[in-house]
Amino acid sequence: MSRIEKIQKLLEREGLDAILLRDPYNRRYATGFASSAGFALIARSEAFFVVDSRYIEAARERISGMTVGQSTSEMSERVWLEQIVRDCAISAIGFEEESLSWKEVQTLEDETIAQLIPAQSIMKELRASKDTGELEHLKAAQRIAEKAFGEVLGIIKQGMTENEVAAELTYRMMKYGGEGNSFPPIVVTGKKSSMPHGTPGDVIIQQGDFLTMDFGCVKNGYCSDTTRTVAIGSATEEMCRVYDTVLKAQLAGIAAARPGALGREIDSAAREVITKAGYGEYFGHGFGHSLGLEVHETPGASPSSNVKLSEGTVISAEPGIYLPGKFGVRIEDVIYLRDGGCENITTAPKELIIL
Repeated sequence: MSRIEKIQKLLEREGLDAILLRDPYNRRYATGFASSAGFALIARSEAFFVVDSRYIEAARERISGMTVGQSTSEMSERVWLEQIVRDCAISAIGFEEESLSWKEVQTLEDETIAQLIPAQSIMKELRASKDTGELEHLKAAQRIAEKAFGEVLGIIKQGMTENEVAAELTYRMMKYGGEGNSFPPIVVTGKKSSMPHGTPGDVIIQQGDFLTMDFGCVKNGYCSDTTRTVAIGSATEEMCRVYDTVLKAQLAGIAAARPGALGREIDSAAREVITKAGYGEYFGHGFGHSLGLEVHETPGASPSSNVKLSEGTVISAEPGIYLPGKFGVRIEDVIYLRDGGCENITTAPKELIIL
């Protein structure tokens, strides 16, 4: 069943005549085509994609199973939408209430003669479970990032700055086929490594520091996300103890991850390890988040995640311990829920590396 057909099946279940997709990631999921403009409208028996002259040639080449139309000054997106709604006798149309601003919703109400009904849940449901093609794209992105990481390990040395390491990761991910960063790399050293989302700067890497690198690239539109913490020159007993605790917590969470598990159950398995080791107050975020076309998607695995994770869900596995004023450790893999358990699609080494 194609993605368009899957959407159409859910339209019937939700009592909708059509769904309008303006969010670029939802559009790409439905059409397989990336653009910064245009809209997709999927009705129960027909599907349309409308875009301007910048993308129309590529859209017509790459999109199948949909009517592809060009918007112009005379045939604007608004006119296209009104015509499709009339021609297809659409009276109830779903829209992405979480992706659109209030102004965009108001404009849509002015432009649409059909009843507007919030329907973001349709796309969330479909995108939560990745198919085999999506999994291969995710793996490809992981392999690129891991190759870059392996090379960067060979050049990190005392005296380099956080920004230099971030630049080297970015350069190598692009060199090996990445289409861009999944997010700006987080590279923090020394006391800054206690900041989970610290920003790389001109801080110099020094002997005895922890260096945390959180990075990822995009391949075929899909994101990778990896974090590794390494030590520079040496590691104290406390540093080794914290690292070992985080690794054990991650492995416990991964072991608990399976289709049908609640997100909070996976989080709890990892959190229990950190709490028993006496560091519970220093693990302030969730175990993981879903990722795919976006680096942060739903569902996730956090203390508040009460959703059962379905087969095909992809989530990060990234517990951490952050000691303010001292250092922090985070280890992150990406896992795919399947066959009563999960597959770890990250292959980068996780033992403590001392450079």
